[in-house]
Amino acid sequence: MLVAMTCFPSCMIHRTMIRSVIVTAGFALCAPAAARTESARRGNTVRLTTEMLRDKIKGGWAGQTIGVTFGGPTEFRYRGTMIEDYTPIAWYDGLLKESFEKSPGLYDDIYVDLTFVNVVEKHGFDAPAEQFAEAFAHAGYQLWHANQMARYNILRGMKPPASGNWRNNPDADDIDFEIESDFIGLMSPGMPNTASDIADRVGHIMNSGDGWYGGVYIATMYSLAFISSDVNYVVREGLKAIPVGTRFYQTISAAIDLHKQYPDDWKRAWFEIQKRWAEDVGCADGVFAAFNIDARLNAAYVVLGLLYGQGDMTRTISIATRAGQDSDCNPSSAAGILGAIIGYSKIPTFWKQGLSEVEPIAFQHAGLSLNDAYDLTFKHALDLIRRNGGQVSDGNVVLPMQPVRAVRVEQNFEGLFPNAALPLHRRLSDETTFSFEGIGFTVQGSARSENTKDQVIVVDMYIDDRMVETIELPTNFTRRRFTPFWRYGLTDAKHTVRVKIRNPSADTDVSMERVIIYGSKPLRPAV
Repeated sequence: MLVAMTCFPSCMIHRTMIRSVIVTAGFALCAPAAARTESARRGNTVRLTTEMLRDKIKGGWAGQTIGVTFGGPTEFRYRGTMIEDYTPIAWYDGLLKESFEKSPGLYDDIYVDLTFVNVVEKHGFDAPAEQFAEAFAHAGYQLWHANQMARYNILRGMKPPASGNWRNNPDADDIDFEIESDFIGLMSPGMPNTASDIADRVGHIMNSGDGWYGGVYIATMYSLAFISSDVNYVVREGLKAIPVGTRFYQTISAAIDLHKQYPDDWKRAWFEIQKRWAEDVGCADGVFAAFNIDARLNAAYVVLGLLYGQGDMTRTISIATRAGQDSDCNPSSAAGILGAIIGYSKIPTFWKQGLSEVEPIAFQHAGLSLNDAYDLTFKHALDLIRRNGGQVSDGNVVLPMQPVRAVRVEQNFEGLFPNAALPLHRRLSDETTFSFEGIGFTVQGSARSENTKDQVIVVDMYIDDRMVETIELPTNFTRRRFTPFWRYGLTDAKHTVRVKIRNPSADTDVSMERVIIYGSKPLRPAV
């Protein structure tokens, strides 16, 4: 979910065919046929060899790494449109190493997961949400959207679940937890409810509502990948973890139905999803804009990759990427789930080229490498199997299968409807005001310093001449408040907002770019 545009040299996209193979929508390079069932069912249990279990865990981590690296050059460059068939996306021996060295921030899909893996290793499965939150907030890596807003909240003493609640985190419906829940499913083989319980603690650090559901769904599919080699089953059964009638359930259910209706045309399914499910409400960057980092829509793209890929790694990765938007995170999720289904040993050699070079390399600020992730997740999976009544003995494991149960209903931004976008383009150095009519607003912008010194700009926010909040805006990138100003739940009337800096400085200011205005009713233009 690296949103700041990753810098990839153009030569990384257009390599000569001598050094690389260009993967196009023709999918000329085919993976092996769909994986065979690798488990022996015994009533309500599934038996695997420990070698199979480790292989599937490795496949999940490796698939994530491959998918995010492949999609990196296209991330958020295709907003509200597909990546056309004739657009080449390169994959070659050496790309993984180049990406690890030149674009470490690309791997937020993995390094946030690994922070939580470390917490489990040090403090156990029962570590409270606050322990996960502290490790996450104090890690040195870069974050965006719901993750960064949660970090800001936690550093100022707000604990989960408040740190991820939409009233305190305008990006709460975003993809963040969806792309960092993989570790939960990988250490909960065949135990989706155990995965959901852990997801409840971890996911509410940075998300709530649909953003939380995205992580629950991904973790559930990973868990089911250990007990079935049928991609269709994993996708459909995984959705049972989401309450029927919620927006997330409706969006993914629509993607599944569209695959049934148009089994050979993923692009038709993509268009139908766009028509009905592409609207964003909470994330200011995606309201009245083509940009969409919403968990629902991007999870639907993951589902398209899995269902239309049908066990073929090349098709799965390519479709999940070519659907656009967060087109590095989506193939990472899809390839990770498929990697867990088929196992590391069955990931085609084409996709594993260069992987062995990066497996020993620690991800930035996480302190763990892929090799560490393989070993620790295998260890944690064995412990969870025993803990839940399964068996580990003589090179075999018996997984205690759990029927998927739905988590609780949780919906964000209900009763809030985007009505207008007010351009500001102001540099706040002292104070400014703006007026609007509605029940809420969100301001896009950031605190800036002209020198390299980290500073904190302190701002008082007034609404209708009443001071409602004193806000600290760090200029430091890793400690910043991702969304500087917002307020929901106002009376439906005309309001005036005034923001005034308490500690003005000649070398700092606050960029205020655009205000999203929310009303109590949806805006329906006459034409």
